[in-house]
Amino acid sequence: QVQLVESGGGLVQAGGSLRLSCAASGRTFWAYGMGWFRQAPGNEREFVAAISWSAGSRYYADSVKGRFTISRDVAKNTVYLQMNSLKPEDTAVYYCAAAARSDYARVWAYDYWGQGTQVTVSS
Repeated sequence: QVQLVESGGGLVQAGGSLRLSCAASGRTFWAYGMGWFRQAPGNEREFVAAISWSAGSRYYADSVKGRFTISRDVAKNTVYLQMNSLKPEDTAVYYCAAAARSDYARVWAYDYWGQGTQVTVSS
């Protein structure tokens, strides 16, 4: 079992930055790939970024490439999403998730989800 708790969301102006954190509990956290997804009202949950269990590979949606960076600290059981140059269209609830499978861009690949943290970017 892995339990995930996100934090770091908030209100920021366009062009600003936020760093989201996802604290994980569970002895096998290190074995899972970790991803960030987001969901805006009326939209489906969409892939944002993912990092493999070894942190050797990172994946990003085209819409955030060059602006967002995913990282993980295995010793702290935490995954981060650094978000720079934020845009109003980045406004959504952001979820972190743990995947035993490697299809990191797919919602169905993830076994555990956090409760989400709201990110609002004003124009």
